[in-house]
Amino acid sequence: MKTHLPNLLTFGNLSLGILAIISVFSEDYTLSSILIILAAFMDRFDGQLARKLDVESEIGKQLDSLSDLISFGVAPAILIWSYSLQTFGFIGIIIIVIFAISGAYRLAKFNVTDFAGTFSGIPITLAGGIVALVTLYSINYYMHDYVVLIIVPLLSYSMVSKKIHLKKK
Repeated sequence: MKTHLPNLLTFGNLSLGILAIISVFSEDYTLSSILIILAAFMDRFDGQLARKLDVESEIGKQLDSLSDLISFGVAPAILIWSYSLQTFGFIGIIIIVIFAISGAYRLAKFNVTDFAGTFSGIPITLAGGIVALVTLYSINYYMHDYVVLIIVPLLSYSMVSKKIHLKKK
């Protein structure tokens, strides 16, 4: 049973990402944002639990990446497009597609790279969480759509940048 506990958290992360997408369809942007943030907390603990229980596996690593792509790549992209970037038409679509592609590339690169303690780019979890927080801020206060038009590409670049180095936990 202990070997499956981290994967259960990963499935929880994925489930919350799917529910976040469904919430966007209902135009419940606040709930969608909160679900993405909750998914980030689940994602934070699945890897830690796997290491603590000494049950890390390749399938767990791949499952985590696929779940992260949905919860922190696709769900935030759909959320921010529906809430803000659709006003920019085709440019808004390009921006969210690049965001999801950058996240997918970052995850794939992370999975195949042997590195000694540091890795380039911000995690997709952080980028997706920031998009959710930007949306929450925009709902409760006000953030001009042009600010979002700048933030999302910067997050995309930050995920794949070789100039940003983070230490592995």
